[in-house]
Amino acid sequence: MEEAELSELDFCYVTTTGRSSGRPHTIEIWFALHEGRVYMLSGGGDASDWVKNIRVNPTVGLRIGDRDMICRASVVEDPEEDELARRVLVQKYRPRYTGDLDEWRDASLPVAIELPEG
Repeated sequence: MEEAELSELDFCYVTTTGRSSGRPHTIEIWFALHEGRVYMLSGGGDASDWVKNIRVNPTVGLRIGDRDMICRASVVEDPEEDELARRVLVQKYRPRYTGDLDEWRDASLPVAIELPEG
């Protein structure tokens, strides 16, 4: 699948390494692709186990459609990138979701995954 096709998929799968157990943990999550980065929002903020795991070990497995990748994840700290992450996610999901996304957008923690080059 090409990147344009991948960006239309509803979910991606992120596998982190448990910070205590060392075991893999996979979540299904909404995402948006933008200029070589995958953005997602953690509804549980810093309290989410997957975010805690990323803070300890930023190497993650990422599956989008038929593509499996090893990538580096981070919590978005830059204010401009924070705004961008929230905007691209809402732009993607607002047309296909009937609920109100504003609270999710405003209360969640943005996370970015850098796609490998090539």
